[in-house]
Amino acid sequence: MIYDAVARNKRNSLLLMLFMTLFSCGVCWFVGMYFWEKGIVGLLIGFGIAAIAAFTSYYSGDSIVLSSVKAVKADPFQYKVLHDVVGEMSIASGLPKPSVYVFPDLAPNAFATGRDPDHSSVAVSEGLYRRLDRAELQGVIAHEMSHIQNRDILFVTMVSVLVGAVVIISSIYRTSLWFGGGSRRRNDNGGDLFAIVGLILIIFAPLAGQIIQMAISRQREFLADSSAAYMTRNPGALASALRKISSPGAKSQFSNAAVNPLFIAEPFKGVHIKEMFSTHPPIEKRIEQLDKMAYSGSVLMKEATDAN
Repeated sequence: MIYDAVARNKRNSLLLMLFMTLFSCGVCWFVGMYFWEKGIVGLLIGFGIAAIAAFTSYYSGDSIVLSSVKAVKADPFQYKVLHDVVGEMSIASGLPKPSVYVFPDLAPNAFATGRDPDHSSVAVSEGLYRRLDRAELQGVIAHEMSHIQNRDILFVTMVSVLVGAVVIISSIYRTSLWFGGGSRRRNDNGGDLFAIVGLILIIFAPLAGQIIQMAISRQREFLADSSAAYMTRNPGALASALRKISSPGAKSQFSNAAVNPLFIAEPFKGVHIKEMFSTHPPIEKRIEQLDKMAYSGSVLMKEATDAN
């Protein structure tokens, strides 16, 4: 069951990423055709915008995120259990031990950041460290280590860059429609069709890009959950941690569009968010998946015991 969940979530993520890439290329190609009657020019401009944004995000994004939640390095004596658990999960995952941070938030939450396994960090809130027992903390840290192992930080960066490129390209086209310009606009042959398609592009392309981005983020959360269950061989512990994280309590002090996708759980409490527009799957669905893994594992263990 765990192996099937890992494989399925990886496949879904890759398919969504492929669709997002093709969608972004289609938008850039259209704008290139509108301005220069050469789609390749639009693709090159889109690639240039994406490359600049990716470089900036890749090399400075982690420090910006950590600063935004006021995270500080966890003292190895004061947070000994946290350091021990991160060390254990590093060994289990076969990755270097990431830097360990805590941030002053009473709401239980955690996230991982960094451009690659050799330059990664795990941060947990004070609320999470206080509320979870050791097994639950292992489940959460395994989830974050899975994000590092699965290169989800790179995934998030790539998708954010693609969405950003679509938004910028759509804005350029919108400005052109309002103020005139573009070879297709000046050319009567096909000009009306391009104007209609362009209007649809302006309205729906940025929204569609963000919806795809959120769908990818949700799949990566499912993947991290199943990978964590594989790493700890204890899906029930992560399910228990998610129940505590989602229970009513302190409201997060650090909820913004830049950080929300990184958290282990959506940092909005008491607010109903439509799944399509959420960066995370519903907690109930994640717990249900983990409970199924725990049940399947217990059945296999019982069958093996009976056979012996």
